[in-house]
Amino acid sequence: MDVGKFIQVDRSLSDMLGGSYMDSVCAARAFFDSAAASIFLAKADEKVAFYPEPMQERLKSLLDKVGKQVVPPIQRTSAGAGSAKFCAATKTVAAPLSAFGYYRIGEDGRLYLTTKSEHYHVPLGHSFPGYGLLDNARALGIPNATHNNTRGHIVRLLEEELVRTANGLARDDRPGLESLLSRRDDLRVLNRVLNLETGSLVVEAALKMILARFYRMESSMPKPPYDGRTPVILVMGNDDSNLQANYHGTTTLTQMMRGMWPELQSKMDASAAWKIVPIRPNCREDMDSAFSVYEKGNCKIAGFFHEIVMMNYGGRMLTKDFLRHAYRLCEKHDVPTVVDEIQSCLWAPRLYLFREYGLKPSFVAIGKGFPGGGYSASRIIFSAAMDVMPQFGALVTNGQEELAALAYLITMEWAQANAELTAYLGSYYENSIREIAGEFPDVIMGVDGWRHMTTLCFVDLEKANAFASELNRRGFDISAQIYKADCPPVALTKLPLIADQAMIDFVIRSMRAVLGKI
Repeated sequence: MDVGKFIQVDRSLSDMLGGSYMDSVCAARAFFDSAAASIFLAKADEKVAFYPEPMQERLKSLLDKVGKQVVPPIQRTSAGAGSAKFCAATKTVAAPLSAFGYYRIGEDGRLYLTTKSEHYHVPLGHSFPGYGLLDNARALGIPNATHNNTRGHIVRLLEEELVRTANGLARDDRPGLESLLSRRDDLRVLNRVLNLETGSLVVEAALKMILARFYRMESSMPKPPYDGRTPVILVMGNDDSNLQANYHGTTTLTQMMRGMWPELQSKMDASAAWKIVPIRPNCREDMDSAFSVYEKGNCKIAGFFHEIVMMNYGGRMLTKDFLRHAYRLCEKHDVPTVVDEIQSCLWAPRLYLFREYGLKPSFVAIGKGFPGGGYSASRIIFSAAMDVMPQFGALVTNGQEELAALAYLITMEWAQANAELTAYLGSYYENSIREIAGEFPDVIMGVDGWRHMTTLCFVDLEKANAFASELNRRGFDISAQIYKADCPPVALTKLPLIADQAMIDFVIRSMRAVLGKI
């Protein structure tokens, strides 16, 4: 395999969305402009090169400029009016003036390497040419704004594509897809999609559907199957059996699941309204104990929420053995499973990391990476067996955006075409990290995470902070997870999928140089 080049993807709107649909779009545009539809068909059929080779070569040629001032710094900049905590954490020098591929130029005029993919939501980097199809769609009058009762063709097409890929069906297996969509009775079959805006909202939607098996969402609804029993939510805890290791969003209930609002949670627990039970990472005994204690009497395990790579807890990777064991218990006891892939989705060769594990979840939360940073657009893919919410149970005005759905399809098209190469490069990066970790055992005590999202675990907070601070000074967007007393001292990375071998080698060389000085 030539690891220096990505597979070229050239697509038109007609390729992506179907010729019949684009014919109708062009006819509609022609009506508004009092022109012939043929004028617009050329734009519908125009091929766009998603990641052309000249761009790849230009990116590689700039690596030696990382950390250096490449343009004059901004002379006047706004102070803003943010909250105290946001302002304290803001680093205006690194705020973007312009960005290209895996780079951004900060307000200080320096070139920065986006080694965390701008906190995980630009897997294809900045200014990805494939998103030029969005401009073509705008030129033809395809709107972004619509509403929940006018979900457009592109949104509906994306829903089918998410169900198809989540179940591993071939592109041309229409009978298989239609058969899948007709299923209603199996918690392990993913065949429904809710289109929302943020990861917080999609995880909360899953929580709502789970709680609806215990409590009526509206007074007119029938009595739920587990009425009168206390729902017990299983979440991933830390090594000390505390809640703070998981992260499933910023709504009040999901914050309670990670240890926030302790007094409110204490009252909820005391009233038997619900209970939250932490499971230590990869601890089968904790899972067995939870089912032994809570799957009886007035209690019922309501759901199991988990990430696969715990990026809020040092990038801890949950093992296949642990998760498969947990899923067997959940299947046996009619417990829905929620895999939160907001951070890991798309970086896996088959788009979803749960598929690499052979899991069959009831809910899959996706977002961040799929729309490529241009839109806030997350989705919950779930089983029709959990489809119990009324129309207004979980919706947002902007959830059905057409161009956001097109951004999903563009990202997925390139990622699927280049899955073999990105899997190789991700493994190459992880293996390279493990090699340098072995060279500095007095500094690094281990490596965690997976492929592009590999993390380095340091022997103490001081060394983790020194490592991240020096790389930041050199223009790398790397952070040390030193703000949590109960979290291992870890430096987090998440390279974009467009990271080539030259970029990876540059990162490794820089890490090795910094480690040699600590």
